Amino acid sequence: MMRDGPQATDRSATSTGPRRPDPPMAVRFPPRSRREVALAVVAGAFTLAQLLLVRPGMGLGWDESVYVSQLSPHAPAAFFSAPRARGVPLLVAPVAAWSSSTTLLRIYLAVLSGLALFLALRAWRGVRPARVLATGGALFATLWVTLFYGPQAMPNYWVAVGALAGAGCFLRAQANRFDRTALWGVGLSAALMAWMRPTDAVWATLPLLALLLCVRRWRRPALLVALVGGLAAGAAEWVIEAYVSYGGLAQRLSDASRIQGGLGWNIAVGDQLRALGGRTLCRPCTGAAPAVLETLWWYVLPLLAALTAVFAVRARRPAATLVPLACAASAAFPYLFMIGYAAPRFLLPAYALLALPVADLLVHLVRAPGRIRRPLTVALLTLALAGHVAVQLVVLEDTVRRTTAAHREWAAVAAGLHRLGVRPPCLVTGKNNVPIAYYAGCSSAATVGHDANTTSAGIRRTALRLPTATLVAPGGGPPAYTRSWTPHRVADLRVYVAPAPAAGGRQ
Repeated sequence: MMRDGPQATDRSATSTGPRRPDPPMAVRFPPRSRREVALAVVAGAFTLAQLLLVRPGMGLGWDESVYVSQLSPHAPAAFFSAPRARGVPLLVAPVAAWSSSTTLLRIYLAVLSGLALFLALRAWRGVRPARVLATGGALFATLWVTLFYGPQAMPNYWVAVGALAGAGCFLRAQANRFDRTALWGVGLSAALMAWMRPTDAVWATLPLLALLLCVRRWRRPALLVALVGGLAAGAAEWVIEAYVSYGGLAQRLSDASRIQGGLGWNIAVGDQLRALGGRTLCRPCTGAAPAVLETLWWYVLPLLAALTAVFAVRARRPAATLVPLACAASAAFPYLFMIGYAAPRFLLPAYALLALPVADLLVHLVRAPGRIRRPLTVALLTLALAGHVAVQLVVLEDTVRRTTAAHREWAAVAAGLHRLGVRPPCLVTGKNNVPIAYYAGCSSAATVGHDANTTSAGIRRTALRLPTATLVAPGGGPPAYTRSWTPHRVADLRVYVAPAPAAGGRQ
């Protein structure tokens, strides 16, 4: 018998009593929409926090100056060393190609990074519950290093969201062979990572490749093609450029290893620990470790990861936990055991991959039954997470303050160079030459170090036709080629300015 539809309509039509107005209908979102709203709230809060806490006018850092200068009309392109890839210049091109406004660039990247986090979390739908995805996204987004580098023209955050999205799509594609969207997601995520940093992309996807090649029940040709094809598509430009400009792929890899201090067995766990207090680059990494409150979460993180693995195996659903854990360990391995220095941003892919398994554990603890145990667990976790976030914000504020001060000093030196007659087109060499040259609108050059791209003779020849300055740190000695140049003091630097080029010498 049919109890609704036409019969219900007939009763309403034949009713003789006064008809009551229908109650207002509550707006109900379908479950899928509610899940996406939760993820959008996390991503939106992440974007807003970047705009409020990381000053949009902070100025560009050293590496950012290199990446942005590749397409910026503000200054000539800086030397592009072997480890770098062209993903970041292309990412910032919609703004950097026509505007020199750092504020506009930061806003653009903050919005884009929030959107990327939303898409990376959404890639896990059907693999993890919405509450776990939202919690994991919040855990990752509230790390000071995530907030600090989200709006910066740097590759590491983008490798992180690519790794997170790629692992989620990989698990979806394994669970449903007809999910073509997941296949595309695997390929595009791999391409994004390789586009940003090809070597990091290989490390982050190594466990996925191992599963596809070595474990029979995981073998799926279409998924292997998507993963390998994405890596190849993203790294194609880097490989081609290796043969065009670096003497071949083997030579570029060798140069990249040398620039990073020579890759090999080198335990850098202590270096990464010392960098957690807000040191954006720890090279050489000396000095004491930060306060325990600033590093406690780092000690707890591997313990939580181990617990998630145990719970997942006991619950007989290990894939959704062990796959991201394996990818996190693989992505972190070279930066913990193969280089002689540290930067917190290097571990962003590992943090992103660990966030969801840890969030799953926390949600499980919160939902555990018990009239006393559950409220106590919720209270303790709330206090612990609130303290953790507070510490992260303190470290972030201090890091932003110090970084902003350093960038303003570079801008002051650039203004001083302009007052001394070193104006575009011009050349800057010496201490912090890359960012200061960018701020001044000049080319940069070095004869030694990782960015060496010229010789002393080449600098002397350039000085005959362009305004040229060499920056020397306090206590340092000037290069031999500056003996006849005029010394000046700008901020804390000694600046040696070459004699003005002869009339008609400038080009």
